[in-house]
Amino acid sequence: MTKFLIVTGMSGAGKSAAANMLEDLGFYVIDNMPTRLISRFADVISSSGSTQDKYAVVTDIRGIAANIDTDIYRELTESLDFMHTKGEDITFRIVFFDASNEVLIHRFKETRRLHPLDSTANGSLEKAIELERQMLAGMRDHADYYVDTTDMSISRFRDKVTDMFMDNPDDRMTVKVMSFGFKYGMCSEADLVFDVRCLPNPFYIEELKRHTGLESCVRDYVMQFEQSKELENRLESLLDFLIPLYRKEGKTSLTVAFGCTGGKHRSVTFAENIYRYLSDQHIRTRIDHRDIEVGKIK
Repeated sequence: MTKFLIVTGMSGAGKSAAANMLEDLGFYVIDNMPTRLISRFADVISSSGSTQDKYAVVTDIRGIAANIDTDIYRELTESLDFMHTKGEDITFRIVFFDASNEVLIHRFKETRRLHPLDSTANGSLEKAIELERQMLAGMRDHADYYVDTTDMSISRFRDKVTDMFMDNPDDRMTVKVMSFGFKYGMCSEADLVFDVRCLPNPFYIEELKRHTGLESCVRDYVMQFEQSKELENRLESLLDFLIPLYRKEGKTSLTVAFGCTGGKHRSVTFAENIYRYLSDQHIRTRIDHRDIEVGKIK
């Protein structure tokens, strides 16, 4: 079965970076392909006899910037319908990359590049982004994968793409364990969020407030309480039950987040403990402490 990935989304949301990462994962990648040509390309590869079985094409607003009335999703649908009528043994999936308007504006200003719809929007970057959003609404609504890169570092982005499209079924499920502080905002990428603010707070212990859950003094304080030990045991049992179910349903990545007030003590302690617990079971696991350095007391 040939895998055919259609990469699309907002300009500046990370499609080019994703294309490079997909190449690293063994995909044959073509950038900036008009949607109306996708069926022709798929027809060529299906009849070529090539042993290559993973392809990705990047198709977006650049291919129709000169004609803003074009329905890019309709064109794509027609291409895919054409391939289905031919009975080709190709699995198509759409991945849509997005980011908030504010972040997209910031990225364009950083790179000093013009938006593909710059002339249509009379030089207004805000109007160009809104127009692009409208034109790509159908693609977003029907995407098989949706990736919001608003708050993603490049390392998180790479982890996300790798987790979604890697080959080895045994490694397909990756659990990312995160800590964060509620005072700095909710963890938007989390699938499961556990609030550990119910536990005693080391911040109010003078000799501990400047340390973090990465240090034994804080971990020992947090875990000395019976409620902390009981909570950890129950969380381990819950994850033992849930992870196989997520894996069975084909989920490629699961983000488990622990939140406390500032994201430095209790949440870090629990994230570290659960990370070690899952790693000991040979589950592909990553860890990230989102707010451990934010507003750190000197």
